[in-house]
Amino acid sequence: MQHEQLEQTVKALHRDAYIWARQCCRFDDEMAKDVLQQVYLKILESKAVYGGKSSVKTWLFSVIRFTANGSMAQANAILPLLEDYDVPDEMVSGYADQSPEELIQLLPAKQREVLLLVFYHGLTLEKAAEVMEIGLGTVRTHYDRGKKNLKKLIEKSRIEQ
Repeated sequence: MQHEQLEQTVKALHRDAYIWARQCCRFDDEMAKDVLQQVYLKILESKAVYGGKSSVKTWLFSVIRFTANGSMAQANAILPLLEDYDVPDEMVSGYADQSPEELIQLLPAKQREVLLLVFYHGLTLEKAAEVMEIGLGTVRTHYDRGKKNLKKLIEKSRIEQ
């Protein structure tokens, strides 16, 4: 794919890319913007090269995921450990006041990722497996468990309301 074509395609995918970056960064807008900027720099500097093995969207989402994981790990590495802390009341009381976006964040990382890729970004399980760099069978397992766990969280939030 020519550089100009890739640039136009990436521009067309910017909205979806930002949403995915935000989801990979646990809905931290500033971190998502930083990650997306890093991704675009990687593309411009040819540190991330589209090889044509998958769709541009799948490739772009993989680069975003990889970059976000690095940024999240780096951000977590510099956080101080608190000796003592109080558990917030909303965590003790349950999930009644939480939005679906917040409930999804309670799922284990792989389950959360596959549900976001499939439901919010319209990727197939096969494409989600490529983005997540894991096998299709593993993605199917995370997808099934994620749906079941999310259903339980939603039901629990309805009961508590």
